[in-house]
Amino acid sequence: MSEFRYPPPFIIKLGRMIALCVSKPLWFIKFEGVENIPPPSLGPVVVAANHQTYMDPVWLSIPLKGRKLRFMAFDVAFGWPIVGPLIRFLGAFPVALSGSRAKIAYKESLTSLRAGATLIIFPEGAREFEDGQLLPFREGAARIALAAGVPVLPATISGGNLIWPQDRKFPRFFRRVTIRYHPPIIDGVSRKDDKRVLLNAIRDAISDQ
Repeated sequence: MSEFRYPPPFIIKLGRMIALCVSKPLWFIKFEGVENIPPPSLGPVVVAANHQTYMDPVWLSIPLKGRKLRFMAFDVAFGWPIVGPLIRFLGAFPVALSGSRAKIAYKESLTSLRAGATLIIFPEGAREFEDGQLLPFREGAARIALAAGVPVLPATISGGNLIWPQDRKFPRFFRRVTIRYHPPIIDGVSRKDDKRVLLNAIRDAISDQ
């Protein structure tokens, strides 16, 4: 597994500006709880959020300034023209639910966190449907945070279920989306046997809209 080469900071800054300029008029994006985002000087963190649209990783990244970012992404997306190479360049790596690809993604996650990166994970593993109900959470986010000994920053995406849910091929426009960051979860990050407890705490935080 080769060391990931992060894009130049000016590329990331430009990407954030473009994403914000596009998302403001098209989806009236609003951010809440940004004061809960730990400063980069406090070290790596796992950002765990619900998943409603393909734009979620971009939206979550906008306020995460000064941080090196890595993302877990659906492995099939890496075979899509343009999208695959682009998300890989920006820090995404493929994840599968089982098998050797899952083990590689787990190792990539720990390596990135221990090198000081911020890791964005969607515990549901797939986009929600239009009803906005949370899907069952997988244990990867809690497992990785416990193994790396880093805090979890829960985030709630609201309104994206009406923009680009799992049962829509194309997004809707002129709908409102809100990204809310909750206080970091730091209790339990050193207790290796508290995976289920931490996962429940993450789910409770994300559910608290």
